[in-house]
Amino acid sequence: MNQTLTKRKKLKLESDSGWGYAFIAVALIAFCLFTAYPVINAFIISLQEYGPLGSTFVGLENFANSFSDELFWKALKNTLVYTLLTVPFNIFLSFLIAILIIPFKKRTQTIFKALYYLPAVASGVALAVVWLWIFDPLKTGIFNQLVGFFGVSNQNWLGSSATAMFSLVLMSWLSSHGTAIIIYLAALLGIDNSYYEAAEIDGATFLQKLWFIVVPFLKPTTLFLLVTGVIGSFQVFQNAYLMTGGGPDHATTMVGLLIFNNAFTYFEFGEAAAQSLVLAAIIGFISFLQFKFIGKDVEY
Repeated sequence: MNQTLTKRKKLKLESDSGWGYAFIAVALIAFCLFTAYPVINAFIISLQEYGPLGSTFVGLENFANSFSDELFWKALKNTLVYTLLTVPFNIFLSFLIAILIIPFKKRTQTIFKALYYLPAVASGVALAVVWLWIFDPLKTGIFNQLVGFFGVSNQNWLGSSATAMFSLVLMSWLSSHGTAIIIYLAALLGIDNSYYEAAEIDGATFLQKLWFIVVPFLKPTTLFLLVTGVIGSFQVFQNAYLMTGGGPDHATTMVGLLIFNNAFTYFEFGEAAAQSLVLAAIIGFISFLQFKFIGKDVEY
């Protein structure tokens, strides 16, 4: 009898496991085709002098060439500077806007969420065209007219190595907050009102409630936005490619743009694959540090 029950339980467990694998089969196949295979293939290509008519094994030569290339280090520096200037400020601004929206009624919140999320729906090319118009170097350019009120002379914002990076950073500051705002609003609505009521009974001010209630409760959300923001910033390509092309004098050449140029402009596929793997390793290491030092007391 016991053997029969054990056998039935085993068969049921195997059946449940089979259904579990069946449900994740589509996601697993997609992961293998579009993530695992490209990564493995990129590693293989990085060890070759890759060409359409044949490839030659060169070992770690592509990695050595990348590490000895001054442009690669400059691109890494540009990417790091861009990340440090955009990600923390964008998270803070999204948090601030969410705090300002939350007191409104639900319908008003929906209107604000739609307005802030609208740029995320628009085409990146269309947004780049708008920003090219804003940064027009002529006196008729919107940004030149704006700074002209403060006595600043006419500037070639995207054509000067002194202002090109600032222009891309400013473009990031003034756009692409919609997703973070919506996520912060959802997290704010998830905080129980009893915490605020208890704080009010104790005489807490608005800033005290913000610091001792809101900030700790939103720490998992902030960590998520920080990690995804850094990953997205290190992979930035579209803005640099469409706005400046990496110039002038490679002042806005990001690692993603450098990899693209090596692969599809100079046809150095092996070196591009090596640089992409280095970039992936850097992103993975930074993400590990973020989880280790910022997310160690975060509950999910």
